[in-house]
Amino acid sequence: MQAALRRRFGGARWVLRVPEGAPRPRCLGPGSAPAPRCWSCGSCLPGAEGLPHFCPGCRALQPPGPRPDLFRLMDCDRSFRVDAQQLQRRFRSLQRALHPDRFGRRPPKEQHYSQQHSSLINKAYQTLLNPLSRGLYLLELNGVELAQETDCDADSAFLTEIMEINEKLAEPKSEDILEEIETLIKVKQEELTKEVTAAFERDDLQEAKKLLAKMKYFANLEDKLKNKKIPS
Repeated sequence: MQAALRRRFGGARWVLRVPEGAPRPRCLGPGSAPAPRCWSCGSCLPGAEGLPHFCPGCRALQPPGPRPDLFRLMDCDRSFRVDAQQLQRRFRSLQRALHPDRFGRRPPKEQHYSQQHSSLINKAYQTLLNPLSRGLYLLELNGVELAQETDCDADSAFLTEIMEINEKLAEPKSEDILEEIETLIKVKQEELTKEVTAAFERDDLQEAKKLLAKMKYFANLEDKLKNKKIPS
């Protein structure tokens, strides 16, 4: 039968042409949901929610997603443990590809998107690099309401320790005392970081929340210490 058809139509290839102005076929993403289209050429975009990507048709940079997962953006597991060197390599790679300087001759919309991506990459890097902000972000992703300092269920001994350090910082400037406080804060933050790591690894989010609240106290003390060390 195929041979008969070839003899009848001369082996010609038939192409279905869509009239100009006709609606484009729908782009379907996962679950048959409408997939996004390129803002520049209208091509269907592959599923890469939250990741910076270029249109496969015209190579135009696409805008960042509304609520990107910072762990996914930085190619990290969603975990409190982060490889700082891997994070830094990813940060540099993304900044090289998406820095606004590379888009100086592109359309204004694409320049704007590159600025948005660059800002988002900086935010992601700083958030995941710092143990406190990384832990708070993990709690947020898990739907745990973040505690205010006044909500901290800290024991009286801890609050007394914080008050004593504050009193020392309020005293006249002394290099020896400032160095002592700096060492103390560093040791306490390292201890708390280890405890937070263990809490997340056993999926005890409420304990992680309490420990991160304590870390916030020491982070505030660290800021006060830096201000105290600034020459007046």
